This record gives sequence, structure tokens and C-alpha cells, in this order.
Amino acid sequence: MNSQLAPPVIVVMGVTGCGKTTVGEWIGARLGLPFEDGDKLHPQANIDKMASGHPLTDGDRWPWLEAVGRWLGDHESGGGVVGCSALKRSYRDAIRAHAPDVLFVHLTGSIETIIERVSHRAGHFMPTSLVQSQFDTLEPPGQDEKCFPVSFELPVGQIVDRVAAYLELS
Repeated sequence: MNSQLAPPVIVVMGVTGCGKTTVGEWIGARLGLPFEDGDKLHPQANIDKMASGHPLTDGDRWPWLEAVGRWLGDHESGGGVVGCSALKRSYRDAIRAHAPDVLFVHLTGSIETIIERVSHRAGHFMPTSLVQSQFDTLEPPGQDEKCFPVSFELPVGQIVDRVAAYLELS
């Protein structure tokens, strides 16, 4: 990380099962920044809805996205990392309203890998039946968005190395 710049605020984004929490924790540890799992910022009603196999609507997501944005905004001066799907441009815009300089680390890869991962994940509220809805909702970040895409199919250490190298150069 360029020592001349303020510590970054980062959203590790992508579909369910791509590794947002693991990668976010590792990035936070590598950079000495706090990490918040965006899933913990969901209202209980959202968790219950997803656990019952129903995808969230945009109306369900807005309070959650506001909470993610506020968390990042509260950490702008010292930096921080959040794992948050941020699947649509409008969702990322809601987060940017609180943290304009946020970097989105977009974890990308195949639906087959995600289905495999989610089917073996224990204790998580997101069922395999909703994986396709995540890919259907995803609007990859545009050229005008501050984003660093990286494959979630790489080992976590390599992902973190690439993010750290990107931050050094930016």
C-alpha cells in the first residue's frame, strides 16, 4: 500500500460462495485493517428469507447496503474491509454514497465452482438453489468504477498478493 495515501476502504464483492469473507479477512490481516462480514449487517428478516430459499428484492437490500456503506464511511480515515456481494451498479452506488473512494475487489469465476462450494458449505443461510439468481443479478463493475477483478479460483494467498500489489501501484 502506498504510504503516501490514506488506508483504503475495500469491499470484497461477488456472488455467494466466492470467498468474500475469507479473502476479506486475509486482506484485512495483510493490511492491518478491520474486517466486517457484510452478512452480519443483514437484518434478520433478510437472513430468514434467503434461508427459506427466496432471493432478496432490491427493497430488502437497501437497508443492508446502507449499513455496509455507513460501516465503510465510519472507517474511511483509518481504512477497513467489508465482504459484500454488491452485485448491481446501483448497490455499489449506494455504498459509494457513504465511502466515495471505496475499492471493489471483484471475485470472479465459474458458476460450476460456486455450486460445488455452496453445496458443501455447512451452517450458512444461502442455499444452492439461489446460486443462479446471484449470477443473474450480477452486473460486473464498469470501466468507470474503482474495481480490481481477480479470480476466486486462485488460492487465497495469491488473491491477497494480487490485491496488495494492485494497492502498491495505485
